[in-house]
Amino acid sequence: MHVIIPDNLHKAGLALLDAADGLTYDAPGSMPREDLLAKAGEADALIIRSASKIDAEMFDALTKVKVIGRAGVGVDNVDLDIATERGVVVMNAPDGNTFVTAEHTMAMMLALSRHVAPAYISMQEGRWDRKTFMGIELRGKTLGIFGLGRVGQAVAKRALAFEMTVIAYDPYIPADVADSIGVSLVSMDEMFAQCDFLTLHAIITDETREIINTKTIAGMKDGVRIVNVARGALINDADLAEAIKSGKVAGAAVDVYAKEPPPEDHPLLGLDGVLHTPHLGASTSDAQREVAVQATQSVIDALLNGQYENVVNPAALQTT
Repeated sequence: MHVIIPDNLHKAGLALLDAADGLTYDAPGSMPREDLLAKAGEADALIIRSASKIDAEMFDALTKVKVIGRAGVGVDNVDLDIATERGVVVMNAPDGNTFVTAEHTMAMMLALSRHVAPAYISMQEGRWDRKTFMGIELRGKTLGIFGLGRVGQAVAKRALAFEMTVIAYDPYIPADVADSIGVSLVSMDEMFAQCDFLTLHAIITDETREIINTKTIAGMKDGVRIVNVARGALINDADLAEAIKSGKVAGAAVDVYAKEPPPEDHPLLGLDGVLHTPHLGASTSDAQREVAVQATQSVIDALLNGQYENVVNPAALQTT
């Protein structure tokens, strides 16, 4: 059976494929979409990262594919409805990015609160502007977490170590789970009204898409700071930009964008008070190795042994 890997994958994942009897693979690095479309009919499985979009057109070309392994957590780039309808099992690597994404969230929060990026730029330009970059402490502030899954819980534990008060909104997490790590579950409106910092850790659904907008921002505390290391589509960028310009929102730290890379006229680019990074949440060598190994092993186990782990569309198993 043949595996196609259209995105750059850590060599530890490729080593597992080298050692697997009965499998061949094609891993040219970053494969243009047109090349993947041309070769898709050869694939019994794909191992992808976030760059490859597996949509209706791609599924039409994937005539033999049985499984898709996502080296990472989010599967927004895979049409799960079509995958399920066609009996294609989609598996992710839910643990590999958890801690590194939580660390990047804390890095963004700290950098935002202490103006690290603009202060660095001013020093590079020969200025000594101590008074310009007066910051705030995390200690004693309230952190609101929108989405208390794996990453949200990891952020909560780290924020508590900074002596923050942590509250969260997540209708799918039992209260006892939150209580066990020292987090209070509250309603979404209560969280928005109380938090000094808001960090987003939800997937994109009809309910969460552009959850940060003019209406919800109006219910937030004046001077709130917003961090997004999850999905760009959680924020209405134009609404957030206006809130920052007005002073309602004191600042934002953004690692993800609805379209990546963001267009030059993106309303948050170049705006004072906004810290940007180019989707670095999972960009450590440690995390890339972990997700590559996890996703690759899942694909090997599925193809050779009929064993499925970390399946995100379990209904597909009923038709396999």
